Amino acid sequence: QVQLVESGGGLVQPGGSLRLSCAASRSIFSINAMGWYRQGPGKQRELVAVLSSGSNTNYADSVKGRFTISRDNFKDTVYLQMNSLKPEDTAVYYCRADLIVGRDLNTYWGQGTQVTVSS
Repeated sequence: QVQLVESGGGLVQPGGSLRLSCAASRSIFSINAMGWYRQGPGKQRELVAVLSSGSNTNYADSVKGRFTISRDNFKDTVYLQMNSLKPEDTAVYYCRADLIVGRDLNTYWGQGTQVTVSS
């Protein structure tokens, strides 16, 4: 089991920055991949960024060059640094953890944090 708690969302003006945090209830060394997803109004949930246990990263084209995913292994926390924010980045952002146990892939989600980009 993995519990995930996101924080850091809020209201920001276009061009501004926010840093989201996702604290895990267990060592993130043991988690195969952690990522950030988002769901905008009337849209499906989509991948924003993912970080594997081997430190490989993958980003949605829409955020490349603006967002950075990183981890702090001592704090068991994953971050999403978001720069040059645009109104279309407005969404609820969810943290996700993928844990492989034997042959089973177990996926865990946080409760989400709202990001609103507006002037």
